[in-house]
Amino acid sequence: MDTRFDTLYDVAICGAGPVGMTAGLLLAARGLRVVVLERRSTTSDEPKAISIDDEALRTYQQAGVIDRILPIVVPGTGTRYYGLDDEPLFHGGAESAYRLGYPFKNPFAQPDLERVLAEALHTARNVTVRFDTEVTSIVQDADAVAIEAGGRTVRARYLLGCDGGRSTVRNLLGIGMIGRSHPELWLVVDTLGDPHIERYGMHHADPSRPHVVVPGLGGRCRYEFRLFEGEGTATDAPPFELIEKLVSRYRPITPAQVERAVNYRFHGLVADRWQLGRCFLLGDAAHMMPPFAGQGLNSGIRDAANLTWKLAGALDGCLHESVLATYQSERGPHAAAVVRASERLGRVVMTTNPRIAARRDELVRAALATENGRRWFETMAYRPPYRFADGLVLPGDDTGSVIGQPRAFDSATRTIRPLDEILGTGWALVGVDVHDTAEWAHARDIGRGLHAVEVAVPTDRTVPRIDGINVLLDVDGGLDDEMRTYTGRFVLIRPDRFVAAAWHPHDGDDVRAAVASWIGTSASPSELSYIETKGISYA
Repeated sequence: MDTRFDTLYDVAICGAGPVGMTAGLLLAARGLRVVVLERRSTTSDEPKAISIDDEALRTYQQAGVIDRILPIVVPGTGTRYYGLDDEPLFHGGAESAYRLGYPFKNPFAQPDLERVLAEALHTARNVTVRFDTEVTSIVQDADAVAIEAGGRTVRARYLLGCDGGRSTVRNLLGIGMIGRSHPELWLVVDTLGDPHIERYGMHHADPSRPHVVVPGLGGRCRYEFRLFEGEGTATDAPPFELIEKLVSRYRPITPAQVERAVNYRFHGLVADRWQLGRCFLLGDAAHMMPPFAGQGLNSGIRDAANLTWKLAGALDGCLHESVLATYQSERGPHAAAVVRASERLGRVVMTTNPRIAARRDELVRAALATENGRRWFETMAYRPPYRFADGLVLPGDDTGSVIGQPRAFDSATRTIRPLDEILGTGWALVGVDVHDTAEWAHARDIGRGLHAVEVAVPTDRTVPRIDGINVLLDVDGGLDDEMRTYTGRFVLIRPDRFVAAAWHPHDGDDVRAAVASWIGTSASPSELSYIETKGISYA
C-alpha cells in the first residue's frame, strides 16, 4: 500500500462513505493510484441507507468485491404498498427478475457496507486511505489538483467530491444546488431484535400516520414515521416514549433495541454543476432526494459506475479527456428525474389527506384491474428509466440503454459464465447473427482503438466459425433475449455495459467517426511537478 503524501495520485477522493469507497474500488480495479481522504476517524456507524439494487450489486461485481457484499444483504423482492385501509394494494418488483445478474432490491445495513468496503480498500493495491484528514482547500490548474488536507498537500490528476450533502468540495468550488427542502418531519428508527421476516419493504399509506417498514438482516428493521405538530423538530433527539408509542403496533421495544433514532426533513436538490475543471461531484454532493423510491445511495453508485471508467480511459490515453464532460450530461438528467419521482411518490403515497388517499386507492385498484395498469405498478414502471441519448453514445432506438447480464457458454474457455465475466471490464464489440469475415473486418476497425473484446452471438441456434472471433452461446434464453433486438448488427458496448452504438455491416461510417472523436492518444500520462498557486484556488 502506498503511504506517501508526496505521490502524484491519479485520483483523490474526498469522502469515505459508500459512494467514495465504491469509486475508489472501481478505480483500483483498473490499476489507478488512489487516495481517499476522510475527515472522520473511522467509517460511519449510522445505518442511513438501507436498500441496494441490482445495478449497484453489478457495479460491485465490476469492482471485484461482490463476494464481500452479498453476505451482508437480504436478497430482496421489491416493495409492497398498503392503502388507506392498511390492506395491500400491490407489490412492486423487477420487470425481469435477475436480469442484471442479481436480486432487484436488497435491504442491508450501511455500517456493514462501509466496513466491508473499507476492508477491501485497505487490501487494494495502489490505494491510500487517510482518516482524520479534513480537506480545507483546493488548487487546480490545467494538469492536476493540489488538495490541502490534514495540514499536508495531496496532489492528484483528478478530485472526486464524494463527501455528502454538506460537501466541502462543492462548497470550496462555489457550486450551488437547485431544488427545495421539504417541511414534513419524519422520525427514522433503526431497531434490533425485530420479528419482521419479510424480504421486501412495506409502504403504509395511512393518512393518519404514513410510515415505512423495511426489514433487514439478522433482526434489524428500519421504521420511518411521519410526525405531526408538537411531536418534535428536526433538531430534537426523539424521546424513547414517542418511539415506543409508534413502533408498538408492530412490536414491543426497549431502549437497548434502538440502534439509531433521528428526526429528518428530506431534500430534493441537484447540483447545478457536476464538474469544474478536474473536480467532480458524486453522490449526495451532487444530488439529494427523499427516500421514498430508495434511490439515494443507488444513484451515487451509478455516478461512480459512470465516471470511473471514463477517468481510467482518459488517464491511460485510450479516451480523449473531453469525454469526461459526458459524466454530467449522462447522469444529471436521470438523477434529476429520480429526485422528482421520489418527491411525487412521497406526495401520493404518503399524503395525510384522507380524501386524496381514498381517491388514490380507488384509481390504483382500477388500474390494477387492467393488464397495462397492473404491469405499470407491479414492475415499478413509474421509476424513471435509466437511458440517455446524449453523451458517449450514438443516438438510436436501441442505444443508450443497459445490456443485461445473462449466463452464456463461452466457446473459448468451454465454460458457462455471467456475461460480464466473459467480456471483462473494458469495451466489447458484439456481432449478433453476423457471420461474414469481411463484415467483421470492417467492424473491427471501429473497436480496435478502444481495445474492445470481440465476440459473436448467434441467436439462430447455430455455432458459426469466424476467424479470430470468440462465440457466445445461449444456455437458458437470457442471452438471446438480450441480443435478439440487434440481430444482423454490430453492437458496441461500453465498460459500464450501456450500448454506445448499433449498426448494420458496411453502414458504420458515422460510428467510426464518433469513436475516432472519443479516442485519446494511448499515451500514459507523465509525472507532473508540484502544483504552483498560479492555478485556480478554492480555500
